[in-house]
This record gives sequence, structure tokens and C-alpha cells, in this order.
Amino acid sequence: MLRKPHAPFFGNLLLCYNAISLNNTGGDIMAKPANLLLLDVGFIAHEEVGYVRTFDFELPEIVLEGDFVLSNLSGEITFSRTSDGLLAQAEFSAITEATCGRCLDAVYQPLESRFSELFTLPSQADKDTDLVLPANGKIDFAPILRDYMLLEVPINSLCRPECLGLCPECGVNRNHQSCDCIIGSGDPRSSALKSMLNDEAH
Repeated sequence: MLRKPHAPFFGNLLLCYNAISLNNTGGDIMAKPANLLLLDVGFIAHEEVGYVRTFDFELPEIVLEGDFVLSNLSGEITFSRTSDGLLAQAEFSAITEATCGRCLDAVYQPLESRFSELFTLPSQADKDTDLVLPANGKIDFAPILRDYMLLEVPINSLCRPECLGLCPECGVNRNHQSCDCIIGSGDPRSSALKSMLNDEAH
């Protein structure tokens, strides 16, 4: 993503998280706010086309809708004033807790996402417009960030590529201990079907 010079930004960011650090050219802000993730960007709509403002984020932990927890969230959102409205270009990285698909151990899954969204000016919006800049100029990025980060979560997370998984007989985690189980050739209920298929093959 094209990076632009970062401008100082204070007072326009409201967050609903335990703690937040906003890194800007003017310094750091530590706060314990009480609202959802809101960016007051209405002022950008009054700037000339080509105006750019970048906001940096360093969040130790956030809890999004559905108890989707992101730790060590780091990223930025760059807003560009276009002829159509406000173009938001974002890139974020974070860690979320998942479950290994083989052994069911907890997995700290790294996530990375880059995305862009165009917020059309209300005066130019129609029924087919996806996103419209709210009249108060405040954009709630919590659901947007949640949707894009969820897309980056693997369907089957692994604690490590060589994970041995659970023993199908006794259920022990074979990464942590061994067992004396003798793994059978499969479900005995399917033996008749296998026999029929073998007979047809011959």
C-alpha cells in the first residue's frame, strides 16, 4: 500500500478497548475509552481532492463482536479525499487464539490483512452505493476490521506442520505422550462396502 506522510491526530479517535496506544507524529496517547471503534473523519470530506491523512494503531488487545479477540494489533488506515468521497486503505496485523485441527491445542494464529473501502459522500450516494459517509462524519471501523480479519483465519489451524494429532483409539495427544494403541484399518462397519468395491474392481 502506498504510504503517505503521517499527520498529527488527536481527539478524533474513540475506542472501546481495555487500552490503546496511538502513535502519531505528535506523540503517544494512552486511554481507556468507552465507545466502539470510531474515526471522526468528516473533516476530510471538506478538504480538496488529493488530501491524505494516515492514522496508526498499536493495540495490545481488542475484543470485537462475537468475542473475536485480537492481540498485538498493529496497523494503519490512510484516508484519501477523492472526487467520490473518502478512500480508506488499511493494513493490519494481529494474533488471535485458534484451535489446532489435529490435536485441539490452542494456537496463537498470526493474521495479516490489507483492504480498501470507498465511503461515498451522501450527496453522491444512490441505492446501489455500498458504503456512505455518515452524516456525522464518524466511521465505525470495528465491524469492518472484524470482517476482514476473520477472512484471514485458516479453516484448519495447525500448532505446527508436523503435529501428530490425537490417537483415534484413546484420544491422547500424541505430541505430548505416546500410547500403546494399535490403529485399526478403519471402521469395521465399512468393511462390507469395501469388499463389494474390491469385487467390482476385479
